[in-house]
Amino acid sequence: MLLPIKKSEIDKLIPSVATGKQFNSALGNPQKIFQRIMISTIGGVITLLISQSQVTSQFYSLWLVLGVVILLYILWGPILEASRKNLKFKNYSFSALVDGYISDVYVEDRVENKQEQANNYGKLEIVEKKRTWVVLDIEDDDGFIGNISFPLQNKFNILKKGMRINCVVFSNRKDFSNIQAISDAWCPEINLWVGFYPFLLRPAFEEFIIRRISN
Repeated sequence: MLLPIKKSEIDKLIPSVATGKQFNSALGNPQKIFQRIMISTIGGVITLLISQSQVTSQFYSLWLVLGVVILLYILWGPILEASRKNLKFKNYSFSALVDGYISDVYVEDRVENKQEQANNYGKLEIVEKKRTWVVLDIEDDDGFIGNISFPLQNKFNILKKGMRINCVVFSNRKDFSNIQAISDAWCPEINLWVGFYPFLLRPAFEEFIIRRISN
């Protein structure tokens, strides 16, 4: 069952500015965090050094502020990335609450990154780093809606076919004949949230479900 959601309601369910959970998610894996630190450190130091050579220049203050901003990239970078993700979902023309069920649960290995590495014979070969993901197929009384996926954790072992699941779908078509995005989801029977990125404000969404479904 798809229940249309008003724009004003979506604004309450998906924040414009990143939350703490969204910030942590946008930080990424250790490699991405390291890259952000390097950009912040190297870029910030270089810019501050330039500012010191411009002490007598009218642009000194500008270079100084720019250096501080770059040094703080490790903080505002994830916030900006998360806020862009939120905005992308909020910009879809139509959204609807899904009151459905899990029609299938399975896992698959996905390549996270590739790198060249020398083997025992000194020859370079491509080494793939894989990670196991859980995939949930979601259906309602009208048929298949879509699927969501997320990295495997032990807490997800309790997910079973037939369990009720609630999420939000987005489309630019009023009849939702082409679903273009799916939010993270809540399984109320086991009080478990699933999804790769926490788009929804969880307490607000749980309250929203109870209010809409009961009505």
